[in-house]
Order: sequence, then structure tokens, then C-alpha cells
Amino acid sequence: MRPTKAAAKLVLVLMSLCCPTAWSADTAGERMFDRMRSLVGKWEGTFQWSDGRAGPLRASYYLTGNGSALVEDLIMGDAPSMTTVYHLDGADLRMTHFCAAQNQPRLKATEVNEADSSVAFSLIDVTNAAAHPAHVDGLALHIVDSDDLTLTFDFRGASGKKAIETIVLKRVTPQPAGPESGH
Repeated sequence: MRPTKAAAKLVLVLMSLCCPTAWSADTAGERMFDRMRSLVGKWEGTFQWSDGRAGPLRASYYLTGNGSALVEDLIMGDAPSMTTVYHLDGADLRMTHFCAAQNQPRLKATEVNEADSSVAFSLIDVTNAAAHPAHVDGLALHIVDSDDLTLTFDFRGASGKKAIETIVLKRVTPQPAGPESGH
């Protein structure tokens, strides 16, 4: 007995729900997100603002949503000061940044360089911007190698003045293997 097209589609949908990592990535955004999943773990490094402010910083990466989202906590002191959630929207790689400026910029990958494992995100919109107009305007993420990562935030002040924050991180815990890397 030959299955109908509808039955075959149903099987594919059910397989994608049960085994989301079984599918190969077809677009640059999907492949970059797969690469970004390797960031899971604890990181330490420094931040440097274009105005001269600098200091130590820690970061934590973990998966949530059955591996469909990567959460990045940037930690100054004892608590996360910023959290970013990276995820796919169809073939598009997106991020929502929960900023220390108390707003939530939403960005979309506009340039993926697979050769050097980097991605540039550009602003789509900002929630809570009326109360807190200064916001992240762009982000460049560069996975230098399995233990080195650079983030460069473009920040737009309430007056429109631009600032850059560069974060350089080094992995401090080995990359976990398998499904236990989720949260």
C-alpha cells in the first residue's frame, strides 16, 4: 500500500517535532544557528566601550525550547545584566536582546559569513523604546574558534549618538556533549 501525500507530509511534520536536530540546515542562517549551538557553556572575558569604559565580564550560554533557542546571559557582578535569545524564524536567524537599557531590541541576521563563522544582525524594532529610547542597533558575533568568541554591539543613545561595545570571551568550561547541554 502506497502512502498518500498527506500521510507523508504528516510523517515529516511529526518527525520534525520529535527530532528537530535530525534535519540538515539548508540556509546560511540555519547553518550559523547550528554553529552557535556549540557556544553552550561558561565563558569569561572583558568588555570595552568606545568611550573608554572597560571591565571583566562573564557569559553563560544554554539551549532552551527543545534546542530551538540559544540563551546568552552576559554577567557583570553576580547577576545577568543583559540576556539575548537567538532563534530561527523559518530560515531567518533572529535575536531578541533584553538590554540593561531596559528595552528589548529585536534584530535579524543580515549578513552571515560562513567562512569565518560570523554573523551581523540589524535592528528590526525595539519594544519599550518610548520609556527607554537608547538601544542596541546592531550586533556582530564572531566565533573565532571553539574556545574564543567576540561580540560587537552597536549602541544608539537617546540623542542618536553611536557607541560601540566590544566583548571578548574565552570558554572556561568544556563544551558539553549531547542533549544535556540544554536547560
